[in-house]
Amino acid sequence: MIWKQEITLSELNALSKNTMGENMGLSFTQIGDDFLEATIPVDERNKQPMGLLHGGASVALAETLGSVAASLCIQNPKEEAAVGIEINANHLRSVRSGLVTGRVRPAKIGKQLQVWNIELFDERQNLVCTSRLTTMTIKI
Repeated sequence: MIWKQEITLSELNALSKNTMGENMGLSFTQIGDDFLEATIPVDERNKQPMGLLHGGASVALAETLGSVAASLCIQNPKEEAAVGIEINANHLRSVRSGLVTGRVRPAKIGKQLQVWNIELFDERQNLVCTSRLTTMTIKI
């Protein structure tokens, strides 16, 4: 297991209170030994004017997954925090309804830099978006 802190799905979901994640309907659904999963609904909160999942919603889901994963890999969360320094996304398929599920896995977990790969899937398991987030661990 890669996680340095123990956390439950309930605790992960509580982190979204009063955040963009809560407004998007984001819900953490799975904690694995080396991955996290979360979903967002494709509804009026997360669509662009043409009725498709907004690319920004995809990136917000990806960054939330990567940032939370990076935070869980920090040795001393009372003295350090992970902050995003770069994110990119390739939008590969449109989605009009249903749930989108994101899964984050590490590409590299270093002491100061972490790189996370995030893939988003529709309900038919079609790859919708692939993203990469780089975080830096800083003293707080």
